[in-house]
Amino acid sequence: MPILGLGTWDLRGKEASRAVLWALEIGYRHIDTASMYGNEKTIGEALKESKVPRNEVFITTKVWTSDQGYENTLVAFDKSLELLNLDYIDLYLIHWPVTGLRSNTWKALEKLYDLGHVRAIGVSNFIIRHLEELKETLEVIPAVNQVEFSPFLYQKELMEYCKSNGIFIESYCPLTRTRKFKDATLVAIGQKYNKTPAQVLIRWGLQHDVITIPKSGDKRHLTENSDVFDFSLDESDMKQLDNLNEDYRLVEDPNLIE
Repeated sequence: MPILGLGTWDLRGKEASRAVLWALEIGYRHIDTASMYGNEKTIGEALKESKVPRNEVFITTKVWTSDQGYENTLVAFDKSLELLNLDYIDLYLIHWPVTGLRSNTWKALEKLYDLGHVRAIGVSNFIIRHLEELKETLEVIPAVNQVEFSPFLYQKELMEYCKSNGIFIESYCPLTRTRKFKDATLVAIGQKYNKTPAQVLIRWGLQHDVITIPKSGDKRHLTENSDVFDFSLDESDMKQLDNLNEDYRLVEDPNLIE
């Protein structure tokens, strides 16, 4: 699984198609989507148009809350597979931990994994309590927990729990949707390395071994976001960024889900 990928939330139609084609042209090989995003068909068409061999691209999609439960999830997966026009999915995630349904939903994902329809299965927006509950009945450990994660929402306890249980953290909204780009510490660190706030935020996640999927429909920004492998943040700068945590969320707090 490539540690850097393209998030596609809120990309539709031609914008989504162009973003995927540009990303693949630039060198991205990891595309993240979800049934809820409403762009699986467009992304599947762009993948085919790109001519990049299927086995070189890592595709993630997710089962939405209204499709959860054992049988419903199997039906939802088949629909996603058809829309993407693929023979298999690299990573299939439970999008949110729906109360009363997440355990049976996970059983459906395990079934898909056993059948070879997916190469890996995981969860999204699960906190430690949800993961502990899942451990009681699971047969396959989630490969990934995709959560909102940035220096301004540094979920250190969750990150350490996942690492200790063999689960990779994957970060969405790693760029805070640009809302923290003017933070003085972030700007100063960027100037030190001659890098943009976006590049510093992405690099911070990568150095925490966090899979990072910034979203963009702009070719210049896609290129900028991928240009993060020619520098490393030193230990003092990593600590400064760690200390920016203010539990800043752009998405619903999964701690509120029983």
